[in-house]
Amino acid sequence: MAVGFLQRERIVARPGWSRWLIPPAALSIHLAIGQAYAWSVFKPPLEAGMDISGVASALPFTLGIIMLGLSAAVFGTKVDANGPRWAMFVASCCFVSGFLISAVGLFLDQYWLVVLGYGFVGGIGLGIGYISPVSTLIKWFPDRPGLSTGIAIMGFGGGALIASPLTQQLLGAYGATGENPSVPGIAQTFLTMGLIYAVFMSVGWLLIRVPADDWKPAGWDPSRVKSNAMISQNHVSAANAIKTPQFWLLWVVLTFNVTAGIGILERAAPIYRDFFPDATTPEALAAAAAGFVAILSLANAIGRILWSSTSDFLGRKNMYRIYLGVGALLYLALTLTTNANKVVFLVCAMVILSFYGAGFATVPAYLRDLFGTYQVGAIHGRLLTAWSTAGVLGPLIVNAIADAQIAAGVQGPGRYTTAFMIMIGLLVIAFVCNELIKPVNPRFHEPEGAAAAAEKKEAAA
Repeated sequence: MAVGFLQRERIVARPGWSRWLIPPAALSIHLAIGQAYAWSVFKPPLEAGMDISGVASALPFTLGIIMLGLSAAVFGTKVDANGPRWAMFVASCCFVSGFLISAVGLFLDQYWLVVLGYGFVGGIGLGIGYISPVSTLIKWFPDRPGLSTGIAIMGFGGGALIASPLTQQLLGAYGATGENPSVPGIAQTFLTMGLIYAVFMSVGWLLIRVPADDWKPAGWDPSRVKSNAMISQNHVSAANAIKTPQFWLLWVVLTFNVTAGIGILERAAPIYRDFFPDATTPEALAAAAAGFVAILSLANAIGRILWSSTSDFLGRKNMYRIYLGVGALLYLALTLTTNANKVVFLVCAMVILSFYGAGFATVPAYLRDLFGTYQVGAIHGRLLTAWSTAGVLGPLIVNAIADAQIAAGVQGPGRYTTAFMIMIGLLVIAFVCNELIKPVNPRFHEPEGAAAAAEKKEAAA
């Protein structure tokens, strides 16, 4: 139960409050937890300084992504019940504690504390923080749900653009780079970043507000929304949502869309080196591969706001038709053209990654269309187990096949042809699942007025 200043009733917006202050509040959380995408910057100094393998150095990130999905699923209902300030505060505490525990572990030369801190404790912060502003944004922007959630979730995709240079500068300042990096210097980097994120994330939970029960945007007529059969005017609880075929069809859609994107993202630099090993020096090739990774990160972030905003006009189902159908065609183009044209390769990879990010940003609005706003945060949390699944499935497919091809002596793009064909198959399956999504059967709807009464009861508890 939330207490004191964390209670939902303490953050009901006064008349005249600008709803455009809510996306920055959400961004302060998502830009911070988006640091997870910059974990690879820590990998080289950790491997060299602590003499650990690449598999071991990936454990904190892998566990963090797993905990993201699990904690979002487990705590999703409590996030909706206690409100966004409680959720953002808890997320901040967990995420920052993950950095501080990791710092202590490094000072003590105990790597398991880094896994526990960043992966387990910080991963809980990732999950709660990721879903914390979703239902609030949708309630503030019933007229533009795709735009509002896209702005916030763009922050998660773009968090690495801030975290990567920040981490690199701090590691350099504390002597934690080069062939013999200082382990205490790595610890100081974790400590400093934890303190920075503590301040940055506090802006979010201090600024966040929820709308009054009778509030609606000026000039917005809810009756105009009713003409779209895919947008429900009723509500479905989180417990009932997972009993519907729509939830599980969308779970498959998200799983395979994420699998297709993260398969490239996780191995982006080696993929570029294998497709275009024509640089004059190893250093130039490494720089070009790093630039490719940065371009993909930017495409990931831009896609979250661009395509999710477009879904407000074209509809969520139509957008997923584009993500999945066009995505399959782009993978086919990569498979057929291989390294014949660098421009084609770059454009295809960038658009695939923009669809990857857009899938995350559009899905909260899709859930709102299908299940209403009552417990959309909790439903979103349960759906994010798809991310945990894809976070294992995508890299496993690409890396396992690439390793097998390398062992067989295969060179260049041929290392990835089989993996790309599998991605095409997964996207086609997801496309079919999206086509099967229909409006939710009324038997799953909450009784008239029950959802509003339940929300008031939870807020007063």
